[in-house]
Amino acid sequence: MNSKYSSLLTVLLVIVIIAIIGIIGFLGYRYYKNESLKNQSEDFVDSFLSDGSISNNNNNNTNTSTGDVVFDGVDEGNTTGNSTTTGNTPKYNGYETIGTIEIPATNVKQPILASSELSKSSLETSVVEIYGPGLNQVGNTTIAGHNFRNGTFFSNNKKLNSGDKIYITDLSGKRLSYTIYNKYETDENDSEYMTRDTQGAIEISLTTCTDDSKARLIIWAKADV
Repeated sequence: MNSKYSSLLTVLLVIVIIAIIGIIGFLGYRYYKNESLKNQSEDFVDSFLSDGSISNNNNNNTNTSTGDVVFDGVDEGNTTGNSTTTGNTPKYNGYETIGTIEIPATNVKQPILASSELSKSSLETSVVEIYGPGLNQVGNTTIAGHNFRNGTFFSNNKKLNSGDKIYITDLSGKRLSYTIYNKYETDENDSEYMTRDTQGAIEISLTTCTDDSKARLIIWAKADV
């Protein structure tokens, strides 16, 4: 009898050890993947910024993206975005980019993908412009990013406050600083933050989901010009 219990305990111990090793391996892989993605995006941004500007040819095409976008479990609603891309536009993991975003307070350095690339997979690759006149242009340009709750993309937007800075660099090499002045939550049917009138100012709106995925967290920022 004792031998049977001993064998059972040994089997259970082996199962527990295997489970622990599996959990550690899974967490280690997730950490490695997150760090790799973070380093990859930061390297792209650093390279983008060091170039000073991106050369453009004369084959400019303005792409308009419309559709119903769902990410982080919340329906973003119908979105329309305009982005001018060229044959020389840099690509990040195969997607056209229109610039970069830096948020020092949350250690974010990400390429901004063009609205013409808007899709489930592009939103899992980086942040994406989803509406507006374009980066560093008069009006409100909206940028969407996932809240993966792991520190990537816009996961830490909830930690941002009025007065924090955001830096946007466009394809021409122009880098503008923006100051956050409004942060709030809204429901999935609200799209006014995208279409709002900036009264001639250059502004951006950042959108992501709340941690419970039941609402949207919106941030407004105005260019320091």
